[in-house]
Amino acid sequence: MYMGWLSQWWSELAADLYKCFIKDDRYMLLLNGIGVTIKVSLLAVIIGIIIGIAIAFCSLSKRKGIRLIGKVYTDVIRGTPSVTQLMIIYFVVFATVSWEKWIIAAIAFGINSGAYVSEIIRAGILSIDKGQTEAGRSLGLSGFQTMSRIVIPQAVKNIFPALCNEFIVLIKETAIVGYVGLMDIQKAGDFIKSATFIAFVPLIGTAVIYFVIIKFLTLLLGVIEKSLRKSDVR
Repeated sequence: MYMGWLSQWWSELAADLYKCFIKDDRYMLLLNGIGVTIKVSLLAVIIGIIIGIAIAFCSLSKRKGIRLIGKVYTDVIRGTPSVTQLMIIYFVVFATVSWEKWIIAAIAFGINSGAYVSEIIRAGILSIDKGQTEAGRSLGLSGFQTMSRIVIPQAVKNIFPALCNEFIVLIKETAIVGYVGLMDIQKAGDFIKSATFIAFVPLIGTAVIYFVIIKFLTLLLGVIEKSLRKSDVR
């Protein structure tokens, strides 16, 4: 009896898999969705790092007005939902711009990520002992040279794991790009679910795809982090 139930369950699952992914080449929706997710995430992380560096130095500035810019930016971005920011950027700020949807979405996620990256960078710089800066200045280095040659290289090692985590979180956050009509992994799964009236297989399929992508990135970034730590004395 148990074997009969198992055989029936497997037959139904195989039929659902065929209907969801093979029939009408629906797997192509997921493959195209993977491409969209990767494009948006990569461009967003680049924009986020650039903005994050700029805002971090604003927050560390000795000038009160510049520090205020950094504080207001991080407070506003971290205090509002990313989906709201995406829709404001897409439907308001870039409403009259004829750019591709994925580029606008990447800009929105980059702006969002920049607030979190700035705090990571700021904390990383502050984690370096002040004696390092004093040593650099005593050797005749300028403030910029001390920061770029002594402080930043050490800070990068400290903040790299947190930056990697931000990148991984960013990939999962892009699952909301369907709100602006982009066919990413999640939206492709939703489309298949609506077309087939089958919920379990498309949802599990999208979850597996996200898991594989993130697991691969985790392993790759772990290798890079290990190479950065080779010079450390433990």
